[in-house]
Amino acid sequence: MFEVKPYPELSWSLSRHKTMLSCLRKYAYDYYVSHNGWLSSADTLAKQAYRLKKMTNLEMHFGSVVHDLIYQTIQRVLKSQSIMGEQEFIDEVRHHLNRGFIESTKKEHLWMNRPKHYTMLHEIYYSQTDTLPETKVRKITDRLQKTVANFYSSKTFTDVRNKEQMKFMESETFRFLKTDEAKVYIVMDLVYKDLTNGKWIIVDWKTGKSSDEDRNQLALYALYLQHKHGIESIDDIIIRNEYLVDGTHVEHQLTEQDLINVQHLYQISMEQMKLYLEDAEKNQPLPIEQFPMQDDPRVCARCNYQELCFPS
Repeated sequence: MFEVKPYPELSWSLSRHKTMLSCLRKYAYDYYVSHNGWLSSADTLAKQAYRLKKMTNLEMHFGSVVHDLIYQTIQRVLKSQSIMGEQEFIDEVRHHLNRGFIESTKKEHLWMNRPKHYTMLHEIYYSQTDTLPETKVRKITDRLQKTVANFYSSKTFTDVRNKEQMKFMESETFRFLKTDEAKVYIVMDLVYKDLTNGKWIIVDWKTGKSSDEDRNQLALYALYLQHKHGIESIDDIIIRNEYLVDGTHVEHQLTEQDLINVQHLYQISMEQMKLYLEDAEKNQPLPIEQFPMQDDPRVCARCNYQELCFPS
């Protein structure tokens, strides 16, 4: 039976860590103030924070739609079912993007009541207009054709189609490592074992640019896989980033030092998070005023919580 708790369970993920580094006030809204905001009995602030947390933007929405359709396509291949052609895939992405635009402009009342089930685009919500910036629309339109073509010709999708030589793992929505302090959440796009060389392959699809943080993310995935499947040597795990915009893939052979580094990052990050707890055992946060606001207006301009930080 679902139990309503006054404070969320303490957990850790790379995205949570990055949020803490970017803005502590946003961190508080994301992980504490919005807690229970989906309940009809929640207070007004929790509901508002939860609703704003669920807002997305055009680039993120595009990435999410593409990831979902890639997942569906791969599942169909693995079940020996027919799959969409490239143009059909492109049309399906456009359909979802158009639906997100319509929900943002014409169905705001539905999103207000059920933000998890409807789309609200940041660009629409905060501009209070029914139009998207032309530069962003052109960027996504240009990216769409390339992304889909590069997915179909990618190294990973070639492996998927050659599925007799590969053993695919069940893709769970949430995976986590349990530590003494907290659950460490990991979301992997695809995991399989190449039976010809005995190597495990972890794939991360990227619809944006490469980042310096990619390696830490991949090391965390490798650490999880090693624990989950009792893999003795890190040399048996290959990490692959598929960069779909430019059609390249990068494979990393991680070292034990990479795993040590990501564990060290986790420990330092957890210590920092605990500084903002009034009661560590309950995971009760300090008052919201003790989470400093970001002072870079460029960061604030992209944030979902503008109306909470700067009420008009």
